[in-house]
Amino acid sequence: MTFSCKNFDFNAENCMKLNSDCIPGRPGCVLEGKVKFSETIEKKLHKLEAEAKARRKRRRR
Repeated sequence: MTFSCKNFDFNAENCMKLNSDCIPGRPGCVLEGKVKFSETIEKKLHKLEAEAKARRKRRRR
């Protein structure tokens, strides 16, 4: 599957809208809810969410 996204920064290879890695279909993505993705994408999303949660937790200390 290929797609074009006005929020994708080709130089930095990330999502300018979410200021994070481009993972098609993630919450906030223009493709959210429009397509179904493989388990691999779901696992990557969960891993990134866990890492972000850990960073937020460290910042509070």
